[in-house]
Amino acid sequence: MEQTSAHVNAEKMSTRGALIIITFLFFMWGLLTSLNDVLIPHLKAIYDLNYVQAMLVQFCFFGAYFIVSIPAGSMIKKIGYQNGIVTGLLIAASGCAMFYPAAQGSYELFLFAFFILATGITILQVAANPYVTVLGDSATASSRLTLTQAFNSLGTTVAPFLGGILILSVVSMSQADLAKLSGAEQLAQHAKEAASVQTPYLMLAATLVFLAIIFSVIKLPKIAEANEDIKVLKGQKSIFEYRHLVLGVIGIFVYVGGEVSIGSFMINFLGEKDVAGLATADASTYVGLYWGGAMVGRFIGFAVMRFVSPGKTLAFNALAAMALVMCAVFGQHQFAMWAIIAVGLCNSIMFPTIFSMSLNKLGEFTGQGSGLLCMAIVGGALVPFIQGVLADKFGLHLSFIVPAICYAYIAFFGLKYAGMYTKAE
Repeated sequence: MEQTSAHVNAEKMSTRGALIIITFLFFMWGLLTSLNDVLIPHLKAIYDLNYVQAMLVQFCFFGAYFIVSIPAGSMIKKIGYQNGIVTGLLIAASGCAMFYPAAQGSYELFLFAFFILATGITILQVAANPYVTVLGDSATASSRLTLTQAFNSLGTTVAPFLGGILILSVVSMSQADLAKLSGAEQLAQHAKEAASVQTPYLMLAATLVFLAIIFSVIKLPKIAEANEDIKVLKGQKSIFEYRHLVLGVIGIFVYVGGEVSIGSFMINFLGEKDVAGLATADASTYVGLYWGGAMVGRFIGFAVMRFVSPGKTLAFNALAAMALVMCAVFGQHQFAMWAIIAVGLCNSIMFPTIFSMSLNKLGEFTGQGSGLLCMAIVGGALVPFIQGVLADKFGLHLSFIVPAICYAYIAFFGLKYAGMYTKAE
């Protein structure tokens, strides 16, 4: 009896240690993803881009999720979660290192570096998200994934502050001032502004390599699907027969798209004269608050969803986010500014809740379902692109109608599956 108790305690400690280690990965890819929000206005100014061209950063970055997710899922099935994490870290590190030559080249080289970086992060996501959902009781999967995603939000919160200091401190000249310089002086100014990304991304590359070394030597618990979940598969011929997964894939698509759109346009939005008229370096601080709201909300959500249905919590947050976006669309000055920043708090529990609800009782299809959900992150490539088209045509304010529509669908998904989890589970 004592040996059994000791074994259970050791297993709990092993699981807890694994969660702590995996949580640091969530922090790192949150930081890397959020830095895009700083780089978009920076590159837009350097290369004199319109909104659609600037959104190619997110198109290449999140497009990698669509291309890589399914192959990544197959690879992880063969080599395991841990080796998949090491592979993802090394590929992400190579993407960060490519920013050094990209800064000496063209915008197209930057886009390629973003794609390679995102390829590594995609592999990390495909491995780590389902690992967290099955590393414990299925009834608390949403709560557990929300907690780890809170540290992902810590990374997204820190990144804009670091980016403002390390990257945006090199002030981009306006096109009018740039036109006053000679050809050689213009090239020198562009090179100076582009080079500001080199040191930060080399440091990130070194950090990722260090993490890869750590994950190559530590021992993580082996995960097997629960037999009771596999029994649910009787009579199921295809993963697409799981309607909650199919609708969840759409939910992840629109959620990531809406969240990324707001973050991508926020610096430019806060720079509008009828909003706050902030310089890019100053506006980056408020982008940090946007992502910081998501971090705070995830810690709150971790506690709330142990008592309130994840679906009901999701619907409530989505409706609140939609209302705040509409306030930003039709409001001005401080009202519009703080309304769009407050959306971050509502975003908090959305991704982990949609993700874990979608994987509920998929059994042996869990890995495949995770791959589909990670493919849906391509919403971060397409939705900002659509908003960019509307921003160029109708103005930045009205373009935020796009994320408002995204939140409307998420509210529908949450209400439809509000009763998915029961105490019996």
